[in-house]
Amino acid sequence: MREIFALDAERISLVASDRISTFDVVLPTPIPDKGRVLTGLSAFWFSRTRHLVRNHFLELGPDGRTMTCRRLEMLPVEFVVRGYLAGSGWRDYRETGRVCGHVLPPGLLESDRLPEPIVTPATKAAEGHDLNVDEAEAERLCGSDRYPAAREAALALYGFASAHAEAHGVVVADTKFEFGVAPGGSVLLADEALTPDSSRFWPADGYAPGAPQPSFDKQFVRDWCEQTGWDKTAPGPELPGDVVSGTRARYVEAFERITEIVFAEYVERPEVVL
Repeated sequence: MREIFALDAERISLVASDRISTFDVVLPTPIPDKGRVLTGLSAFWFSRTRHLVRNHFLELGPDGRTMTCRRLEMLPVEFVVRGYLAGSGWRDYRETGRVCGHVLPPGLLESDRLPEPIVTPATKAAEGHDLNVDEAEAERLCGSDRYPAAREAALALYGFASAHAEAHGVVVADTKFEFGVAPGGSVLLADEALTPDSSRFWPADGYAPGAPQPSFDKQFVRDWCEQTGWDKTAPGPELPGDVVSGTRARYVEAFERITEIVFAEYVERPEVVL
């Protein structure tokens, strides 16, 4: 969850809080240091993927949770890239053999690696839950010039990041990218990039298809929420202490594995991720 502040006509400030949401509802209990993890990982990826696609990142703040960014016209869909069969993709596949219009081979298991990564766009709902759409609808919403550029960038980013993460013991099962358009028409990567909030991160050393995987992301909180019987409408439930500490530990481990930087060092010196 981020607060957005206008700095001037060309720049905004994004401040990542410690709030967490599940099923599009903000929960009342914060996760300590969550905002710093998301900002640090985003800055890490933004600074290492400019050769693939330009992005909105300009400066990292000394608090480790603030980024100064270019102001963009945001595209109206999220670009979810899936390399593995999990979450809503797995549910859709079991029912139809497809995921957002992509026909997949029969006989795949939950958490199986896909033959190749696929793009499964989702609309950005102002209220309620985001909705998956097929690529034809996403292109209609974004425009026939902007959608292919963003799609190509999303696949390139996923390929680069998943190879890096896997070499450091993390499987990027899927991730969400957002893009905006700069003055002049260029499509730029925006929002956050490859964080535990926008991705499914699994430990590579325990990966075994056929069931849900352990994770370094908010799935731990989702699973707890599902077990409470909560109806997934506001207000969300308070999180117990063990869920808070367990979530923080998973987020920090994702940060440390991917960046090879001790999180406490980042808190003291945010610039170490750049």
